[in-house]
Amino acid sequence: MKFILRHVAMATFTVCLIAPAVAAGVVAGDRTSRATPDRRTEIRHVVDAAIQPLMREYGIPGAAVGVTVDGRSYVFDYGVASKETGKPVNGDTLFELGSVSKTFTATLASWASEEGKLSFADPVAHHWPALDGTPFGAVTLLQLGTHTPGGMPLQVPDEIHGESDLLAYLKAWRPAYPPGTERTYSNVSVGTLGLVTAKVLEKPFPDLMEQRLFPALHLSQSYIVVPPARMGDYAQGYTKNGEPVRMKGDVLSSESYGVRATAADVLRFVEVNLGVRGVEPGLRQAISATHIGYFRAGPMTQDLIWEQYAWPVTLDTLLDGNAPKAIDPTPSAKIDPPLAPSDATWINKTGSTNGFGSYVAFVPARRIGIVILSNRNYPIAARVTAAYKIFTALDSGR
Repeated sequence: MKFILRHVAMATFTVCLIAPAVAAGVVAGDRTSRATPDRRTEIRHVVDAAIQPLMREYGIPGAAVGVTVDGRSYVFDYGVASKETGKPVNGDTLFELGSVSKTFTATLASWASEEGKLSFADPVAHHWPALDGTPFGAVTLLQLGTHTPGGMPLQVPDEIHGESDLLAYLKAWRPAYPPGTERTYSNVSVGTLGLVTAKVLEKPFPDLMEQRLFPALHLSQSYIVVPPARMGDYAQGYTKNGEPVRMKGDVLSSESYGVRATAADVLRFVEVNLGVRGVEPGLRQAISATHIGYFRAGPMTQDLIWEQYAWPVTLDTLLDGNAPKAIDPTPSAKIDPPLAPSDATWINKTGSTNGFGSYVAFVPARRIGIVILSNRNYPIAARVTAAYKIFTALDSGR
């Protein structure tokens, strides 16, 4: 994949804009890198047209949408971070990313691989000797990072309350399928990849993210543990029934769905993945490696956590690949040799917690990326559709 290592300086500012949806309670603001006023306004109208109806339809209290086009970034804020306080979403608002967090876990593991600390061909037991001689110990780190270890549950079982419980569970685990033959989307798989990476690097996983990975990515408002001083910026989440809720820490939650971040930080991460933001060479290579395709499962290709589709791609194909059935066991076909990173791909990841919904997508060949964060859990199909509308309008308008 060709990456353009061009660092684009950001000059951000906030302007309150009363959008056409004020009557419906949706107020938009924008925070934008250097761009002409006409282009900024044009992009804001495109995003408004996709997001404001979505917020009305699903009763979404607040959202932040990040767009990057040709190395220029734009972030638009909508609604409130809390219905109780009425505080508006702004540039400091922290959202739960849900499973989009897995892409950061994959990046950390890939960076450790690039540094020679681990290999994705390693069996788990190579780094966690307590699992030596067990079926799970023979599972490779790549199989953990591609949801193909042989059948794992979506969630960590309720009876697991610590690492000792997790170890006992993994020792007793038996594969339902031969490893590498079925994709079973699982927080346990990816969470264990993060746990093993932390063992290899000999530091707690939250510390590795907050003290090493996030600073290396130049992300200044991303957390595993939200500091007390930032709790006022932490959006209140709402369930599908409108009840207030926030994520509770649990075994492997940090590794599989634990990142809280601003839209601007997530957008910067997308820009690094696109190659329009610079990072140190080893990390640059590690990020590129997360775009390698290893398995075909249904309509999509499974990368290291990221999911990709050959570009151009139809909305129907994206909806199929991101449908609820995506968490069900799906036959996977190994790509041998693996598919090298390609610019001509739509790369995406969804994320949900009980009170938040997110979607991230980018196409390197078009130099466009989109981040949608909200403080309500609403259907993934609606997020994908909104992102596709925004992308299509931006791509056809230049």
